[in-house]
Amino acid sequence: MTGQDATPSFRLAYVPGVMPDKWVRVWNERQPDVPLTLTQVPAEAVAERLLSRDADAGLVRMPVDRSVFGAIPLYTEQTVVVVPKDHLVTAVDEVAPEDLADDIVLHPLDDVLDWESLPGRPALERPATTADAVELVAAGIGVLVVPLSLARLHHRKDLTHRPLEDAPESSVALAWPEDAKTDQVEDFIGIVRGRTVNSTRGRQQPPAQEKPKRDDRRTPQRSRSAGTNRRGSSGGASKGGKRGKPRRRT
Repeated sequence: MTGQDATPSFRLAYVPGVMPDKWVRVWNERQPDVPLTLTQVPAEAVAERLLSRDADAGLVRMPVDRSVFGAIPLYTEQTVVVVPKDHLVTAVDEVAPEDLADDIVLHPLDDVLDWESLPGRPALERPATTADAVELVAAGIGVLVVPLSLARLHHRKDLTHRPLEDAPESSVALAWPEDAKTDQVEDFIGIVRGRTVNSTRGRQQPPAQEKPKRDDRRTPQRSRSAGTNRRGSSGGASKGGKRGKPRRRT
């Protein structure tokens, strides 16, 4: 937004594999007058996009440089191995790294997993992208280890995947430039955190009004002696009242 009279908007970058649809849907319901623009950005380029102010916030893969970005971790993905449907590991529900010892494990240049030691045998060359690596797997040249969302993004009918034990994982976060946190960013933070539409976004609530005190005072009870006098006066003549006629002597 440039200028006081500019129409507010929100620009959200996201890395491949992340599905922001559910949050965008909530945004459109709550902010119909503030358009949200989505842009998919390669994982290695999203930080530059945010720092250059070409996006207000981004759904990124960790780690995030906390010296320049604010960030909220959202979730951690399962790591899977992508293989042809006739591969031996499809016979099990979960794959161990040693099960890939005889396989060429492709390592694309845009890999988002932080490996200390890649399982299996290395390829002669690293594919440029994850999409290129998937094509090589389909050609029977090797297997590929990726976060589950990337396996789903590059799904092919002739390939399948299985969870891989003891593998690094990829976490997704919402990030924004620390020195440029706009109201729209704050609103989107509320959405990804599940805040309701009436949430105050952390602002201080006005003090609650004090409830009126209950009045415990009761109507004073009349004394027992007063009640007795009333009952006593009802049975005989009251003082100063008309006396009954005297009995006549015979």
